[in-house]
Amino acid sequence: MKEKLEGIIERYNYIQEELNNPEIIKNVKKFTELSREAKYLTPIVELSKEYIKVLNNIESNLELIRSNVEPELRELAYEDNETLERRKEELEEQLKLLLIPKDMNDMKNCIVEIRAGTGGDEAGLFVGDLFRMYQKFAEKQGFKIEVIDFNEGERGGFKEIIFSMSGDDVYGLMKFESGVHRVQRVPETEANGRIHTSAATVAVLPEADEIDIEIKEEDLRIDIFRSGGKGGQNVNKVETAVRITHIPTGIVVSCQDERSQLKNREKAMKVLRSRLYELERQKQQAEISSARREMVRSGDRSEKIRTYNWPQNRVTDHRLEGEQKNYPLSEVLEGNLIPIIENLRILERTQLLNQGLVVN
Repeated sequence: MKEKLEGIIERYNYIQEELNNPEIIKNVKKFTELSREAKYLTPIVELSKEYIKVLNNIESNLELIRSNVEPELRELAYEDNETLERRKEELEEQLKLLLIPKDMNDMKNCIVEIRAGTGGDEAGLFVGDLFRMYQKFAEKQGFKIEVIDFNEGERGGFKEIIFSMSGDDVYGLMKFESGVHRVQRVPETEANGRIHTSAATVAVLPEADEIDIEIKEEDLRIDIFRSGGKGGQNVNKVETAVRITHIPTGIVVSCQDERSQLKNREKAMKVLRSRLYELERQKQQAEISSARREMVRSGDRSEKIRTYNWPQNRVTDHRLEGEQKNYPLSEVLEGNLIPIIENLRILERTQLLNQGLVVN
């Protein structure tokens, strides 16, 4: 392991030199890639240096023990090594987790798409609940949310809403939200007090930079139209809404949230890049073995991941087991998602460790 860690430190030092290279600074794509790699390697390098220092100190003590030194010094070396061995084991456990192959997309911002599923108007109201939950989560974490597009429900909520979330390691947290979210409660329209089950899908995509995906202008068809729904005097009077069709893939993206046609186009392009980037990621994942793909859990939106039970004030995450499965509904709706996400992170790491996908 020591040799591997020394190689990582050497790579990190090389990256730091490159980041100060004027030629690299001019190359936006290369500079961004190296900066992300440096950020990922920093905690590994810090622990690696301590681990190597501990190993060297253990070896020095062993040489002292094997030599003809005074018994008192030999005893001190034994005692010191007992402490160093414990620290060595602690560092090895920490490094084992850090050396799990990490998705470099975890450090990116993300695009979140929430759509009403089965349940009619009640599903649309649930979409609104989920959106407010993520707004509160973002506020607690210091993240920024920007609405890109939405389609309001007839009785409130949304048929669908698309927004971006930006901040440190946003995708690494939000990726666990992808899937089918189910709600069980008595709708306001239910006269007999019967509990209904509705659903919404959440798709979380890593936000693609312009350097990640190249989009040719000739591959785009851009339509301008008037915004619909609530929005003040500007709505339905000025054509500011933008619809972009990516001809090769047939992907269609709309944005009508801003009063500026240019800003709507920028937001729509952000979503388009992310969807195309996700297509490329899916192609790459298809090439990975089925066992590893199941282990990593792609976050396919067809998979039911969570149930929000209003009568029992309980949220159940179906990917977890035992006491970790259930959480107070009132707290989750206030954006307290970190306890769930942390347990899902631990589960992911455990699965990776069990599959042996750790750098030795």
